[in-house]
Amino acid sequence: MNKQVVQQYYGDILQSSSDLRTDACTTDAAPPLHVRKALGRVHDAVSARYYGCGLAIPAQLEGLRVLDLGCGAGRDVYALASLVGPTGHITGVDMTPEQLAVAREHEAWHAEAFGYDTPNTTFIEGELEKLDELDLEAGSFDLIISNCVINLCSDKPAVFRAAHRLLKPGGELYFSDVYADRRIPADLVKDPVLYGECLSGALYWGDYQAVAMAAGFGDPRVVDHRPLAILDPELKSKVGQIRFASVTARLFKLEGLEPACEDYGQAVIYRGGVEGMEEVFILDAEHAIEQGRVFPVCGNTLAMLMETRFASHFDVVGTGDRHFGLFPGCAAPDVFAAVDTVPATAAPVGGCC
Repeated sequence: MNKQVVQQYYGDILQSSSDLRTDACTTDAAPPLHVRKALGRVHDAVSARYYGCGLAIPAQLEGLRVLDLGCGAGRDVYALASLVGPTGHITGVDMTPEQLAVAREHEAWHAEAFGYDTPNTTFIEGELEKLDELDLEAGSFDLIISNCVINLCSDKPAVFRAAHRLLKPGGELYFSDVYADRRIPADLVKDPVLYGECLSGALYWGDYQAVAMAAGFGDPRVVDHRPLAILDPELKSKVGQIRFASVTARLFKLEGLEPACEDYGQAVIYRGGVEGMEEVFILDAEHAIEQGRVFPVCGNTLAMLMETRFASHFDVVGTGDRHFGLFPGCAAPDVFAAVDTVPATAAPVGGCC
């Protein structure tokens, strides 16, 4: 990570989200009601220093041990602290002392607001590229989140490898970040404003797929995406024709995920019961599973549902002892397209159905 640039931009230059010059570090997703309530319980001084680009808060959180990579002033940490309950715990890691000072200042306030005897949060100063040097136990986290921070890291493969090591089997990395439709030229990477605005450090989308799988995460899934608008004329002229997208993705730590979506003649039935998804369970952008409906799935999707914290909410139809070839209609969205114009035959990069 260009440590000095990032610390100066997020410690000194940005004092609130109104100081941003693009919409990269903003969120327009409408969260479920229970998540909105949790976000509403976060102290105003913490929320004011929020610079995320998506909603990095998944479903089914009660009792989980969660790690937030690049927690900043702690908005997502405290929202999650409310959602996991007193038996769960959230650890936030960030490298900017000014941001961590705001987070730590409000620990006791949030514990009292949530009705907890003691805070269920911990904040650690450290660099995401050097997670191995921090006091974090391998295989100890159910969930790792990150919100528009990995793009600021200079050694992104190291972050993904560390996340895989820190997750429990069946755990997941659920995160929002910015991506580019091509590799960013070196001169733009050196621009401190473009870098601080989460643009010039963005991974090329094709490289993200390879990096995630090399770290041990099979079949990356897209949960949500939106093209980014660069509102500042000076910055827009610098990036030229490069397109950027904000993507919320999920990566499961599961053994045996296959390179393609394979059909084993199986289906699932969603029982319901996941808060915020009572009628329809959203696994990713390609899988909206209605409660009570028989929903055919590929082998990878079945594993993501039945070998994770979601298993108790699904029944399985079929034994899976026969292979029928590739799952029909396997494709993933074009993350750089407008949401209402995503083609039905986008290039396959993981996901199915």
